[in-house]
Amino acid sequence: MKRVAPICVALFAAACSHGPPPDFAPDPGLVEQIREIRMATNTTACPGETFAAYYTAVLNDGALVSFDTRYDKNHPPRLHVRFLDRVSDEATPLEGGAWVADPDALTSAVTGFRLTTYLKAKPSITTTTVVTPEYSCMPHAFGFRGAGPGAGGPQVTVRLGILRSPFYGRLIVAGVEVENDLPFYVFADANTVPPSDWLVIEARGARGARGGDGDTGTRGAPGVAGCPGGAGGPGGNGGNGGSGGYGGRGGQITIIAPADEPFLAGLVDARTPGGEGGPGGAGGRGGTGGPGGAARTPSDSSCTAGPGGQVGRAGVRGVDGRDGQFGGRPQILTVPARDVWGTRLPPALVDLLNYRARR
Repeated sequence: MKRVAPICVALFAAACSHGPPPDFAPDPGLVEQIREIRMATNTTACPGETFAAYYTAVLNDGALVSFDTRYDKNHPPRLHVRFLDRVSDEATPLEGGAWVADPDALTSAVTGFRLTTYLKAKPSITTTTVVTPEYSCMPHAFGFRGAGPGAGGPQVTVRLGILRSPFYGRLIVAGVEVENDLPFYVFADANTVPPSDWLVIEARGARGARGGDGDTGTRGAPGVAGCPGGAGGPGGNGGNGGSGGYGGRGGQITIIAPADEPFLAGLVDARTPGGEGGPGGAGGRGGTGGPGGAARTPSDSSCTAGPGGQVGRAGVRGVDGRDGQFGGRPQILTVPARDVWGTRLPPALVDLLNYRARR
């Protein structure tokens, strides 16, 4: 029975599927009448956001036929979104006609989210729309820790500038580099950003190492056989737990802003707390008492076995480690605008910088 059950489940799932069969295709006569495809979707989208889109065919006589997202085998739709081929460099198409905007804000900064749709049966029928990027959903609080127990916090560099894109006259761009990793970028409309503490960056020290656990006490010695038997020896005391390690010192944050817009450095709330102290180790368990000595003459009711020894005392839990010290105050550098972004510029950032220069 167990060997058949998975097959039954698969067959049941296929029978209940609401998607079109693989050979489902539009009527050729209807395809010949289609002169245009229209796509209706959001006017704006945030990087990483999922948004819906709806598709309509315009026939030669002006009639409109929607591309359905569902399928009923008893009443199949005239057109279905499966008949469309949807492509974009800045978004990913989903089943049902929706899209997911690329989470990297740089990808769409200059181009927007360009969505192109083709009719598979008639590729000459195509439509393209551009969705404007907006950045209200982007996170602007990031925390980083040192690597390894008790390690110091990382070195973080934040680069800030106000650029121009086809969609924003004043676009705040922040690049965040952690140690030697490639930077990532956060965007915001300069008209909606508060004057200070917009971008929260924390470079925290690592948590201290956990203290070692205490050893378990030794088992007590067995009692000597006799009449009565001797008492078992007491178990040894458990060892005390080790102290937790110190938390790592907070890291260092460097903020780089253009010399002609030094106020941008105030957009960063830089925090460098030390890591939490490591917890103390657990105390070891007390050793078990030794077994009592056997009765030498078991047939004699007055000759009994000895009592077992007492269990040893448990060890004491170790002391928690001390929290790490705060890192240094953030270092603020103002440099010429051309030097703000360093030498590791991704191509999409170069395009954005060049767009500003052309304007």
